[in-house]
Amino acid sequence: MRPYEIMLVLDPELDQEEAMEALLQRLQGVVTDGGGEITKKDPWGKRRLAYEVRGNTEGYYVVMNFRSESSVAQELERVVKLTDGVIRHLLVRLDEK
Repeated sequence: MRPYEIMLVLDPELDQEEAMEALLQRLQGVVTDGGGEITKKDPWGKRRLAYEVRGNTEGYYVVMNFRSESSVAQELERVVKLTDGVIRHLLVRLDEK
């Protein structure tokens, strides 16, 4: 299993804590159902974007670290691309320590 990090910028209209948590649980489920493990979840909160994205000037940032096979990371990226509540994302593979 390899270490990965994904940064998500979520739609600020998901301001309701339940909707945002449900979205994050769904994404975490993709990793855990594929045999991976979540090592860290770090919500940064609402921040101003450097430029307007899809009509939004703010976004809710979340950084999540996990360990999984590459196929699980690809599936997570596919699901993120299809999810309406995600404005932007960046998935990177971390160096093994």
